[in-house]
Amino acid sequence: MDYLNDLRLVDGPVVWFTWFAGAAGLAYLLWHAVLRPTSFRNTAFRQRLRQEGQHPPVPAAVVVAAVILLAAALTAAVHWFLIYAISVFADELPAEPLAWSVAAVVALLLWLMGLAGLWASRGSRTNRWRPSAAATAAVLAVFLLAAAQINIYFGLNHTVSDLTGTAVARIQPLEAGLTRAADGPAAIGLAHWQAPADLPGGVVRRAVIPGTLSGFQSREAYLYLPPAYQSSPRPALPVLVLFSGQPGSPSDWHTGGALRGRLDRFAAQHAGVAPVTVVVDPNGSPSGNTLCMDSRIARADTFLSRDVPDWINRTLDVDPDSRQWAVGGFSFGGTCAMQMVTRHPDVYNAALAFSSENEPALAKERAKTIEASFGADTAAFDRQTPLNLMAEQRFDGHGVYFAAGDRDPEFTGYMDLLSDAARRAGFSVEAHRIANTGHSWDTVSNGLPGSLDFLARRWGISP
Repeated sequence: MDYLNDLRLVDGPVVWFTWFAGAAGLAYLLWHAVLRPTSFRNTAFRQRLRQEGQHPPVPAAVVVAAVILLAAALTAAVHWFLIYAISVFADELPAEPLAWSVAAVVALLLWLMGLAGLWASRGSRTNRWRPSAAATAAVLAVFLLAAAQINIYFGLNHTVSDLTGTAVARIQPLEAGLTRAADGPAAIGLAHWQAPADLPGGVVRRAVIPGTLSGFQSREAYLYLPPAYQSSPRPALPVLVLFSGQPGSPSDWHTGGALRGRLDRFAAQHAGVAPVTVVVDPNGSPSGNTLCMDSRIARADTFLSRDVPDWINRTLDVDPDSRQWAVGGFSFGGTCAMQMVTRHPDVYNAALAFSSENEPALAKERAKTIEASFGADTAAFDRQTPLNLMAEQRFDGHGVYFAAGDRDPEFTGYMDLLSDAARRAGFSVEAHRIANTGHSWDTVSNGLPGSLDFLARRWGISP
């Protein structure tokens, strides 16, 4: 079972199998629907649809081109409906996942054409059933290839256990021995702490953070406690609060973001020291979107700026100095991080903005976002957006690390806009294009080491 759980979905034999199965499935569907003598294109039924039944069938290349164009049109229509009609996503989906969606729709159309040809022919029921079953298996193989490639693009599920959730399900609740003890030794300043020789590894735990002031009900948070946290006395460690994308969940940082591995490596390079990292849920559900604001939707801003820091300071041994606190996130989470560092610079001194939007959004049309969150009060919305806050205030002494995939033109554009505004507002800024990545968790996992180094210099952990 462990072998199955550890089976990788983004490289190796599984990917080779999906390519082989998908290519074979598509080839069979082309033959079944277009080239086979009894295909829909070649049957007497197809010819009778023409005014003169003796005409030769339409050339195969024309049929295939028509199917591809129809599939592209259907995919574009569904994409438009999801973005502009019902606002499932606030931004357009990347080109690569859309292209693989077109491939899946092509396979579906060929499958339907093949079935139509079979049932229009005069063969026996058995002669119809066997090709139908083979065509169904073929279309499923193409779907599998498309799903595998879309997963590879977004970089979320690297193994079977990531996909099934068994990896994060094994994470234990935060136990009393790792919380701040009233009668235990007080945490000492990091500059005065000496690393013992027998430090254990970092640990991951989960906990519920109550919305004491906000009334917000969040999903479980995930905590990374570095090796230094498990010494006695503990050092007062810096804090990193993280948010995932939307749709998504806090566990995405551990599956797609490879958070534990990156933090373990950082700790190994810094004598066991790394930030106490808390991955928080700002949305309450996989499809929720609170905009990380206090609005008609929820009091998410109060939860993230008051409830979360209060709980961390009350529950964990950390440095209470806000100069040692940072916030970060990917996509929606990166936007949320920029909101926190610009609205609450007294709470969060730095931000890691991976593939941040230029401003929070519920829909592609800005008016829909403002109507749903502030009852069409544009001024109330604008007062809380990072670009407006950076145009009006100074943030000297604060820092932002921006990163976006170099194959993600929309979000690299947002990064350029935000980083320029941040520099003008006094932030210390680094902006990086992550090579060979799009709008995916690969951007985060590849960019995280550099962002941690950025924070380490600010925290005095490294020169």
